[in-house]
Amino acid sequence: MRSAILSIIKQIKMVQLCLKGITKKFGSFTANDSISLTINQGKIHAILGENGAGKSTLMNILSGLYRPDEGEIYINNEVVHINSSQDAIDQGIGMIHQHFMLVPQLSVLENIILGTSRKYGLKLKQKRVEIKQLIDDYKLEIDLDAKVENISVGMQQRVEILKVLYRGAKLLILDEPTAVLTPGEIANFFKILRQFVNQGNTVIFISHKLEEVINLCDFITILRKGKVIDTIKNKNLNPQKLAKMMIGEHQAVNLNKKTLTFLETILTVNNLAVKNINDISFQIKAGEILGIAGVDGNGQQELVSVIMGLILPKNGKIKYKNIDITDWKIKKIIRQLSIGYIPEDRKTMGLISSFNIGKNLILKQYHSYPFNQWGILQKTAIKTIENEAINNFNIRGVEPNLTVSKLSGGNQQKIILARELSNNPQLIIAMQPTRGLDITATEYIQQQLLKARENGSAILYISTELEDVRTMSDRLAIIYRGEFMDIVDPKTDVETIGLLMMGIKSQ
Repeated sequence: MRSAILSIIKQIKMVQLCLKGITKKFGSFTANDSISLTINQGKIHAILGENGAGKSTLMNILSGLYRPDEGEIYINNEVVHINSSQDAIDQGIGMIHQHFMLVPQLSVLENIILGTSRKYGLKLKQKRVEIKQLIDDYKLEIDLDAKVENISVGMQQRVEILKVLYRGAKLLILDEPTAVLTPGEIANFFKILRQFVNQGNTVIFISHKLEEVINLCDFITILRKGKVIDTIKNKNLNPQKLAKMMIGEHQAVNLNKKTLTFLETILTVNNLAVKNINDISFQIKAGEILGIAGVDGNGQQELVSVIMGLILPKNGKIKYKNIDITDWKIKKIIRQLSIGYIPEDRKTMGLISSFNIGKNLILKQYHSYPFNQWGILQKTAIKTIENEAINNFNIRGVEPNLTVSKLSGGNQQKIILARELSNNPQLIIAMQPTRGLDITATEYIQQQLLKARENGSAILYISTELEDVRTMSDRLAIIYRGEFMDIVDPKTDVETIGLLMMGIKSQ
């Protein structure tokens, strides 16, 4: 391994992790139910399960964000008490969360070194050199001086990776780490993980991509409804077998995307230019899904932000039906137009984590009847819409007044979907709507969006998961460095689409 990685590894001791009887409850809901398992040193160990199976809760216990109600944690046969994130770091446990733990207003460099210096003097020049070496070793290509709030989700994940590596973690927990990486980046990342564990270090790998788990991991633990179903060695496994262990018998849903003949144009974008976007034009008609495929960080977020009025364009026009909304801001767009917006980061942009389900459902309507009368929120009306959403959108394992921060990613996404589809919007902008979701939650989200399409919604569907966006789209735009390389039939072969995603047009 390269010099920077070797310097980290020399500081690392062998780690074996053992959990005995770990139980965690939120009210009457049991997230982890007497979980016992051993993670061997020098191995990559996958934790699999549906959304809500208890994976994230268990990892949050290991990383010091939660404390178990019962049970013990052993490292190298000694009981340890992890009561804070600092305790976890001191034990050599580093976690890269699916939803990132970064300070948006700080630079990349500042986020990486935050909390690492306990002495006077930051020695920024020295730290910059050390981190720059890690960037070169991992080919992460990131600007240390950029503010986190100004970089893409994919770039933010790279910052999280660098944070953990810089702290010299000996036990690395990865929660959906490849969701925003290209195939090439994934292959390189896996090589580094394998080198990492070959030095006696340990990786816990959480992913819904079963093929990745089979290709990478040594052992696999299956969780279902908060309990350990089994721990198995990765031998002669296939995705179908793993899926069956995770959720029981599963029949793949036929999405049955019907051919529709709506003619009305709902969204028109002409010659749009803004930061990281150059001269993009397209239309979406009622009952049509225009997909956008591309490596994360090629202008997808900026395109959505300018359409939703979060930023204003430098050039170009945006029309909703026949209304010029080019200079409209988000508050006006939300209140005056029939638009549903599913943001890419459900925790920071889609939900208020400290609110319960009902309050999150009325975020766009809290000021109006029946949820507000004379400036007072109406609990009965809010409870009614909450119960309807729980039943209609299959939000499972919840109880009254539970904050959405305690819910699984799948349930959180369903809450956003319930809110954004509640008034049958004529335009839906869906940004990474299935990221980090299991098989059943992904299929459910896809089905709901296809129902909206059948009801006449025009949908802009953006995903870095190529198969996902190909499956859902009627037309597929390929974006590269802020430009549409082409708009193609979604059935176009993957090789051609892949070349377009790299900025190469076939001859």
